[in-house]
This record gives sequence, C-alpha cells and structure tokens, in this order.
Amino acid sequence: MKLYPLKFKPVFHYRIWGGDQLKTSLNKEYDQESIGESWEISAVPDSETVVANGDYAGATINNLIERFKEAFLGKSVYDKFNGEFPLLIKFIDAKKPLSIQVHPNNEIARERHGSFGKNEMWYIMPSYKDATITVGFKEEVDKDSYQKHLKNHTLTDVLNEFKVKAGDAFYIPTGRIHAIGAGVMLAEIQQSSDVTYRIYDYDRKDVRTGKTRELHTDLALDAIDFNLQTQYHTDYSRKKNQPNKLIDSPYFKTNFLKIKGTLERDLSEINSFTIYMCVKGSATLIYKEENYSLVQGECILLPAGINLVTLDSIDAQCIEVYL
Repeated sequence: MKLYPLKFKPVFHYRIWGGDQLKTSLNKEYDQESIGESWEISAVPDSETVVANGDYAGATINNLIERFKEAFLGKSVYDKFNGEFPLLIKFIDAKKPLSIQVHPNNEIARERHGSFGKNEMWYIMPSYKDATITVGFKEEVDKDSYQKHLKNHTLTDVLNEFKVKAGDAFYIPTGRIHAIGAGVMLAEIQQSSDVTYRIYDYDRKDVRTGKTRELHTDLALDAIDFNLQTQYHTDYSRKKNQPNKLIDSPYFKTNFLKIKGTLERDLSEINSFTIYMCVKGSATLIYKEENYSLVQGECILLPAGINLVTLDSIDAQCIEVYL
C-alpha cells in the first residue's frame, strides 16, 4: 500500500486555564470541561495521535515511521532525528492566562528529561478583544534582578505584554519567558516535547486537585535567556496563492498561505514531510485526483514521498510546516 495525505484524531488535554473555544469555534468533539489543548499531530508518549482516514486508520505516527522510514519523514529528517518524529502540532484555547514559563533548550532537555527542547511558534487565531500575550523582557534583567522580581512578585513589571489579533505570529525560542493571556486562541508549532518550567502561576489552585501547581524556579533559572531583543513580533507577507515565509529555524520552517482560487505546490525539494494547518476558512487538497477536505481547525500531513499537490479554495488561510 502507498502513502497518502493523512488526517489524525486529536488528543485533548485538560488545562486549569482551558475553555470551550476549541469546541465552539473549531468544532472539536469532546465531553470534558476546560480543554485547553488539542494535540493534532503528536508522537509524544501516551499522547500519540492515530490516523483517522484511509487504509492506515488507527495507526500511530510511530507505526508509520517504523514501516516507511525515510519515505515518511524524508531521508535528511530521518537521519537527523534517528527516526523520531520531531514536531508537535496543537491548537490552544486559553480562557484564563497560562503560567509565566520558559522552555529548556535541547541540551538541558536531553540531560534532565531525555527529551527534545521546546522551540515553538504561535499563530494567533480569532481571539477575544483586548487579549494579550507576554513575550520576553522589556528592559535589561540579569539573574540577580530576576530573582528579586520573582521574590517580590513584580516579574510582570519587566516583561513585554502585547495585544494580539488574528494573524499575528510570534517565535518563542527556548529560553524566552512567555505566557498566553486570557481569551487567546492560537495554532502552535513546536518541537516534540512536553517539558515546561513554570515560573509564576498567580497562586491559583487547580479545581480538580484543590492544590496550587508545582513551580520550577530552580530548573528555570539555568534555562532562561536574559538577552534583550529589539523585536518579538514576526513580520511577514500575506500575498495570495504563494508561500509567504513565516519562521525559518533549525527546528521547523513555516509559510503562510492565503488561498483564493488554486495554489499548486511542488514539494520535491523539501525532503521532509509537510503539514498543513487550516487557520481560516476551508480548502480542498488534491493529490492524484483524490480530494481531501481541510477546514478551520484541521490539519493534514503529507509524507515525504508526496511532492505535487493542489490547494483549492474560495478563501482560506493555512500554515505550511516542514523541516
């Protein structure tokens, strides 16, 4: 049997800050309360997504990598990551603010947790008016002053807070302090990791446990990048029917696609699997005369052996992801 465009069944995660926008806005089907994350494509242990369509329905990503190897991941990706799937693709709904947090780099994550680090990007989807995110320091801070702010509960005074709207994009490299604010819904592309260091959590309690959540003050200290940046927002073009570069990092590459009519994509030079996340509207992906629907809140993965596809839509917006 041959590989084909693959859809997956999401894995839903309860979060203390989760809401219901994944259900009401993205038509996700679940019965739990406070679902904050929909893991769309995941190889994380205990949260692997399974194929939802076609001959391989029920198989996990790891099942397919084991069977198809380079034909699934692409030779360079397979070799670089020793057959591990390197990404985790999510939609996030924050009814309440997330903790202020930081992610460790590859070296720290491997040594402490046997995991990838967690470089990630956010693409903001329709969110509540005046919703904000926190990204990076807004003034010079070193380890000593950081610890003083943390002790005095004034850390937010030295962090950037940005109002966001649909279409905003942010790259969050490891080491950069960040938090998603209340009312934000976004698409997240990240390394395949579930390692997060909480720095401050507003002293709130989880209604399920009645307890405050664990903080990782000491672990976070060595993971934080204290360098001040001049810009945190990602600027990009939004020209229709062509790939517009969003993020080009060693961990993943992303393009913004505004599809009005037909967009033909030749992926033969990428040598990687490709993922399409639909962030607005709906589109049809056509491969070998087969049609695959893609609506807002859905993702589809093209194994590396798939090169020529067509995307067709009256008006859709997608994020194209590859390595």
